[in-house]
Amino acid sequence: MCEMAVAKGNNRKKHQSYISVPSQIINSISQSSLESLLQPPLKKHGGVSKLRVLFENPRFWIFFIFVFGFLWMLKMWFNFDPTMPFSQNPCLIPQEKDEISSGFSSTQVSTEKNDEKSGGKYEKSEFWKQPDGMGYRPCLDFSERYRKESGEIVKDRTKYLMVVVSGGMNQQRNQIVDAVVIARILGAALVVPILQVNVIWGDESEFSDIFDLEHFKNVLANDVRIVSSLPSTHLMTRPVEEKRTPLHASPEWIRSRYLKRLRRDGVLLLRGLDSRLSKDLPSDLQKLRCKVAFHALRFAPHILEFGNKLTERMRTEGPYLALHLRMEKDVWVRTGCLPGLTPKYDKIINDERRRRPELLTSRSNMTYHERKLAGLCPLNALDVTRLLKALGAPKDTRIYWAGGIPLGGKEALLPLKRVFPYLYNKEDLALPEELKPFQKKASLMAAIDYIVSENSDVFLASHGGNMGHAIQGHRAYAGHKKTITPNKRQMLPYFLNSSLPEAEFNRIILDLHQDSIGQPELRNSKAGRDVTKYPIPECMCNSSTRAFSSI
Repeated sequence: MCEMAVAKGNNRKKHQSYISVPSQIINSISQSSLESLLQPPLKKHGGVSKLRVLFENPRFWIFFIFVFGFLWMLKMWFNFDPTMPFSQNPCLIPQEKDEISSGFSSTQVSTEKNDEKSGGKYEKSEFWKQPDGMGYRPCLDFSERYRKESGEIVKDRTKYLMVVVSGGMNQQRNQIVDAVVIARILGAALVVPILQVNVIWGDESEFSDIFDLEHFKNVLANDVRIVSSLPSTHLMTRPVEEKRTPLHASPEWIRSRYLKRLRRDGVLLLRGLDSRLSKDLPSDLQKLRCKVAFHALRFAPHILEFGNKLTERMRTEGPYLALHLRMEKDVWVRTGCLPGLTPKYDKIINDERRRRPELLTSRSNMTYHERKLAGLCPLNALDVTRLLKALGAPKDTRIYWAGGIPLGGKEALLPLKRVFPYLYNKEDLALPEELKPFQKKASLMAAIDYIVSENSDVFLASHGGNMGHAIQGHRAYAGHKKTITPNKRQMLPYFLNSSLPEAEFNRIILDLHQDSIGQPELRNSKAGRDVTKYPIPECMCNSSTRAFSSI
């Protein structure tokens, strides 16, 4: 037992009395509670005593620290900045509801008010200024004759065209466009195109895995009948197979070659359509090409949703640049060029080229230096960096780079990363579980790159190619969004001139690209141009061209 003294007081005398309390109870009482028992009660002075008790209570301070820490964490979460030292991954930002533009491009996310979203951060840079579109808008006005013929064509149940398309996703996309046009020329129904398994990537994706099949059928319902398979009346028919369609075949050649056999046998099978159909077609067929490329071939919903989600992650800090890099090993081998990294990697390419000379698609009688000066080589990371700096890209530019893993891996991108540190691809932006459904499927990964690149504020391709050309046309059709086309043949001599001062170099390069940023350009100004790359004048018009056509 322990004894505890309790003080009692009055105005005149002080007495002490003692109470016996078990020691177990004394030990269980906290120090603060014990002191409150030993001290006489204080006179209350309003809220002051309450605050004092509150501030002296350790539970209050624990609660205060917890609340402050929680609020700080929320602030960091909702204002996540990938430039912070603890992470280079901007994938954790909150996502607003995806908004798919109802305008010209089926993959386009609205880019209006980007400067407002960025808080004026990019307003001072001319780099983000868009070219003058001269009022051009999509204009798919088919002729009266075309519309009359459509009724008979979509009703026909006797002729069916089957096609097998090959190559990568963008190459297949081009062949699908031509397949629809050939079906229209022949007045046949088109069986959903068969995607040949790519021997390089081993991708077994089918049409509906990449594209929105029902949307494809509905958009083209008044132009060409699309069927998922042959009807029972034609299942036992052995299709006439044609593998020797010449380059740049005209509608007249196609009709004279295939129509009689198609009417007789009912089914025609075509392979190897890449660049087989002429680029110079009657106006209605050119418009059909645009309708397929820019309206009917929409990516499957799950791909489109994910691509737009990555777009929003790139745009959270304002506008961004999409860069299509062509620095993979097979690209260097096929072009006859060298990556310019180290002698080790140059030797790898030269050895591969000697082993497989058939892979060289560029002019074999030219040296690497001659090819580079002729503009036949892809730009490497250092070239791209110097070009972007000369064109006025701010150092804090957020860059999405599309394409395969470059030869040399991350080392190959170091020149670009040093100057423009905010460099991301889909692997950087996505959480592992988000990307998992698309991995090991090259066509789906290429589709994601296509969406994020087409949606960008500025686009630059280091070496043309099917994807670069397709996106250039798509961005033109969507309102001539800024698309930089490197003027390699004219600019590379200055790149090789090490004595040129940087300021003078930048001035020259900027001047060379004044007319290469996506301004309207007529397809028919040069022969053989693809309307899906240059949609004017067949697929786009402005007030002046409308007035001219009405005369």
